[in-house]
Amino acid sequence: MRQHNLSRVLHTLAAEGPLSRATVAARIGLTRAAVSTLVDELLRGELLVEEGPGRSGAVGRPGSQLRLTDRGPCGFGAEIGVDHLAVCAADLRGEIRVRVEKEFRAQHREPAEVLAEVRALASRARAQAARVGLRPAGLAVAVPGLVLRESATVLRAPNLGWRDVELAGLLPDDLGEVTVHNEASLGGLAELWSRTEPAADSFVYVSAQIGIGASVVVDGQLLGGAHGFGGELGHVPVRPEGPVCGCGGRGCLETYAGEEAVLRAAGIEPGPGVRLGALTARCEAGEAGALRAVRRAGTALGIALSGAVNLLDPRQVVIGGSLTRLTPWLLPPLRRELGRRTAVAAGGRETPLPVTASPLGPDGPLRGAAGLAVRTALDDPARLLA
Repeated sequence: MRQHNLSRVLHTLAAEGPLSRATVAARIGLTRAAVSTLVDELLRGELLVEEGPGRSGAVGRPGSQLRLTDRGPCGFGAEIGVDHLAVCAADLRGEIRVRVEKEFRAQHREPAEVLAEVRALASRARAQAARVGLRPAGLAVAVPGLVLRESATVLRAPNLGWRDVELAGLLPDDLGEVTVHNEASLGGLAELWSRTEPAADSFVYVSAQIGIGASVVVDGQLLGGAHGFGGELGHVPVRPEGPVCGCGGRGCLETYAGEEAVLRAAGIEPGPGVRLGALTARCEAGEAGALRAVRRAGTALGIALSGAVNLLDPRQVVIGGSLTRLTPWLLPPLRRELGRRTAVAAGGRETPLPVTASPLGPDGPLRGAAGLAVRTALDDPARLLA
């Protein structure tokens, strides 16, 4: 129970700090004396910092403010993308303090080769973290594929060409406990954790990059499905007679709205270092072919998302990933298609379902990975205090 209450104090300050002892006590429903004992232990363990009095708004002398330290334990996040790798470190407040990345074509490379690059980046990130007073307390890795729940096994990652890959022995072993998760799920968590409005806790998050994944958050909880495979939006067929997809199906959303599909439709051949900058410039210049390609992608996204919206009735659809650069031209046809195909629109709903671009852009999965590593560490104060 004591460890549980220490964790509650840490999570409360992570979410809302700085706060006074009295405010923490009110938030978690314990007496001020009990919270003071817990806080003293966390101060001795150098997980908290005590600052000067803050403005409480209440009568009487304001209490000193507590916040999580910006030194000591930190969570590491790593992202394995089709064309890039990244590692970052976040302190216990969730602030990204270190980030290293590189362009790297992981598609159809052996997992051992890809993970060797990840380990090299992680070593650089750890050295940089040490220079700002941070030490590793865990690592979460984002992968664009199906990850068996509570394991490091990637059952299938079509855009990487991986099948039944066990990553446990290939990942860095000096950063604490390691977990592996689907990148869209982590992007959805990052989106959730970045929000402050209580009403905005039910949404569909779309990670629109070379591959397209999604995650569903309902009442602040991520829905992973029976095996943790929920959210494979990119392999929802939008035209059953369409081109063959990397998953083996036909007419999947990714063949119309994945980054490489959009580039090719606009007459831009994808390759090393070729991202969306050229396409964005062409859209800004009003080039007809570029605009047509992006609008086709938006229409395909609207078709695929309409089933999810009809089934789940979310409060919002959020587009993340690299395609957020194209949202001025992508979102209008997406919204139009949702308006045509969803039951809420057909039923006369006055306000259309909000469809927005995530302010996290393509950083959602990486930030979600680091954030999950931090939250996992906060769940286990004994390990942090050891």
